[in-house]
Amino acid sequence: MKRGFVHVYTGNGKGKTTAAVGLSVRAVGWGLKVSFIQFLKGRPTGEMKVLSEIPDVEFVQTGRPDYDFNPNEEDRKRVLEAMRLARERAGSVDLLVLDEVNVAVHLGLLPLPTLVNFIKEKPEGLELVLTGRWAKPEVIELADYVTYFELVKHPFYRGKPARRGIDY
Repeated sequence: MKRGFVHVYTGNGKGKTTAAVGLSVRAVGWGLKVSFIQFLKGRPTGEMKVLSEIPDVEFVQTGRPDYDFNPNEEDRKRVLEAMRLARERAGSVDLLVLDEVNVAVHLGLLPLPTLVNFIKEKPEGLELVLTGRWAKPEVIELADYVTYFELVKHPFYRGKPARRGIDY
C-alpha cells in the first residue's frame, strides 16, 4: 500500500474486536500480511483459533488468562512487551491490529504519549487498527477512520454470561 490509514474502533458496544478480525480476514484475502496483537486478553477465543491457522496472519495474546480489570505490575510489563512487539512488527506487515490498546491507555498501563508517538511514527504504508473502549481524543484526532460502537442492549446486563463462539 502506498499510504496506510489509522482506524479506531471504540465505544461501549460489542463488536470492536470482531470488526478488526473481519478487516484482517479481508486483508489476508487480498494477499496482505497481518499481525493481530491483543492487549490484556489472555484466554482462548474463537478469533484466536481461526486467525492463528491462516498463513500470513500472526495472532498474539499478551494478557493474563485471568485478567480482571484490576491491573497490576505484571499487566504493565505485558502491555509494554506488546508495544515492543508492535514496534517490531510495524515494519514487516501490511496491517497491524492493536486490540484493546485503548483500554491499556485508559487504565494507565501504557502512557498516552507512547501510543501517540507510535501512530505518528508508523511506517507510511502500514494500515493500523486500534481497538478498545475509551479511545483518547488525541488518538481519535490522529485517526483516518473512527467508528464508535454504542451499546443499546446486551444480555450481560440481564445476568447472562458470555457465550463461547458468540461473545469470545
